[in-house]
Amino acid sequence: MTLRQAEILERTLDCVHCGLCLSSCPTYRETGREPSSPRGRIYLFRGVAEGRIGLDADVASEAHLCLGCRACETACPSGVEYGRLLELVRADVADAGRRSGAVARFERLLLRRVVPHPRRLRALLGLLGLAQRLGLERLARRVSPAGLRHALDLLPQVPRGAQCQPLPARVPAQGERRGSVGFFVGCVMPHLFGDVNAATVRVLTANGFDVEVPPNQGCCGALHAHAGDETFAHELARKNVAALAGLDAVIVNSAGCGAALRDAAHWLPGVAESLAASIRDVSEFLAEVGLRAPRARLDLRVCYDDPCHLVHGQGVAAAPRELLRAIPGVTLVDHAEPGACCGAAGTYNLTQPAMSNAVLARKLDALEAAAPDVVATGNPGCLLQLRAGARSRGLDFRVEHPMALLDAAYA
Repeated sequence: MTLRQAEILERTLDCVHCGLCLSSCPTYRETGREPSSPRGRIYLFRGVAEGRIGLDADVASEAHLCLGCRACETACPSGVEYGRLLELVRADVADAGRRSGAVARFERLLLRRVVPHPRRLRALLGLLGLAQRLGLERLARRVSPAGLRHALDLLPQVPRGAQCQPLPARVPAQGERRGSVGFFVGCVMPHLFGDVNAATVRVLTANGFDVEVPPNQGCCGALHAHAGDETFAHELARKNVAALAGLDAVIVNSAGCGAALRDAAHWLPGVAESLAASIRDVSEFLAEVGLRAPRARLDLRVCYDDPCHLVHGQGVAAAPRELLRAIPGVTLVDHAEPGACCGAAGTYNLTQPAMSNAVLARKLDALEAAAPDVVATGNPGCLLQLRAGARSRGLDFRVEHPMALLDAAYA
């Protein structure tokens, strides 16, 4: 038994098989199958670790059918760290060669050779943006088979270069200074959501904080860990430990990145604890220090939708709602599925499109019934997934990051 398998076995023993996780699991809600539930998957993972069953295609399939949303962690009375367990199992699946095929190879190529490299990612997205402006994407959608057409439907609108300018190394506080924070820019955020990064910095400075943007920071490794590429995820974490050292608070506006940077303490014990302790989601931080009252009025009905890796991975639920309620004119509207996964889950909407669409449909039903003007959510994958879903149904609400709304309220 390897050290990883020993850890898998130890973590499965925390489960008491009570079944309280079942109703929170997106794949179990869709299939009604016990093996597609957290409890059922834990049985499978324990069986493999104990050598009673082999690490076969069925186990590998269930490990990757899971969205990794960690809703089961919120429901679990025994404190099972299912997200960590799933990452370990997927790493075993990858090492055993049980994940193959064109989609898996393409995912690995993209995650290793493009996503962590800013110039390559910028070049690829630049080509996509050019194709969109020339109308080539619409042409490709008309002539493509259904599977590829689904992938094209998920592609984001690439903003023009003016919206993706690099942030300054330091932005001074406005008004009475309250302190200094670091800001984690992410890998995808600067290229697809540069406006959100800029809005986040403006909100922080409006609240009296100098914002430092450390050089040499990079991809958080979340997508790699979710895909089972444990070694590469840990390499990326080491680089961020060095780049973000010495900061008391590192502010993150992407839920997936925040969860991964906090999980780095598990990935690199004895190395990354100080980094993990410094990570704060921007909504969590502003609620802790006390938000300066915004003055501009936004007459909007807003549904807040919890990103899985913020509400379940980091336990942050009240803070974003508190900030949105502080905006004059905003009416916060509840909907039926706030803490349920939207089906994005990193690259899941590309690798498991059928289940992703089924999970998304529940979310869109709930949002359509609530009829908001704006849906607010704090994660790039969720923003892209919900925007694509709204387009597909012809729904007229906007999908925005909470910091974009706060920034408008301070303007």
